[in-house]
Amino acid sequence: MPIAGAVRVVVSAAACGVLLTMLTSCGDGQDTEKGDARPAGGEQSKDKARTVDLKRIPDVGDRMQSQIPDNSRQVVTVYGAGRNSADSTVVLYTRTGSTWDKAAGWKAHNGKKGWAADHHEDDKRSPVGVFTLTDAGGVLPDPGARLPYTESASIQAPRYWAKSHWHDFDYVIAIDYNRVKGTAPNDPTRPEGQSKGGSIWLHMDHGSGTSACVSLPKAAMEKLLRTLDPKQHPVVVMGDRASLQA
Repeated sequence: MPIAGAVRVVVSAAACGVLLTMLTSCGDGQDTEKGDARPAGGEQSKDKARTVDLKRIPDVGDRMQSQIPDNSRQVVTVYGAGRNSADSTVVLYTRTGSTWDKAAGWKAHNGKKGWAADHHEDDKRSPVGVFTLTDAGGVLPDPGARLPYTESASIQAPRYWAKSHWHDFDYVIAIDYNRVKGTAPNDPTRPEGQSKGGSIWLHMDHGSGTSACVSLPKAAMEKLLRTLDPKQHPVVVMGDRASLQA
């Protein structure tokens, strides 16, 4: 169960050495970071008119729609461009009563080889599914997160990675795939075994595909950290568009 309220935990940098063997879920691309995907001007107004008072999350079929918990009032939907594509769009939906509204949207990236219904360690694909969001953290101080936030130098990207990736983990939100809820994002426990992978996060974008995570612009991560509330039982619905609609 999510922990109500924001909790800030500071983890010793001494854990950094242990963590370096765990940070395998984030990519090594070199492209330019993408920006906010929301249309401007009149197009934005039209888009807003089409995305309020929705009866369900758009472009998500019955199978995955049914996996969204009844008590969830915040859904982060990751629309992958294709099964083998690293490009995606992230949209935050919030529910009031029985209807959903689009709160924000951004261009994003997922696994560099696309998506997998049965994700495994090092397959370079993001897992398809519906997962809870219960814990956050990063190298930077808490920006006002509502989820429990772990600030720790041990979360930083290894310095043997390309310099363009050094800030990937300034902010992270753990996706509850093969992990223990209520722990720091970099907790190494893998309940389903190491072969199923882990450390699948929402994190800062470096401009191209990841090893399995979903990456977003810094402003998007700040928005999500300040918005996602354990009392609203947030989840992420993620996958390529065909899988989402199936």
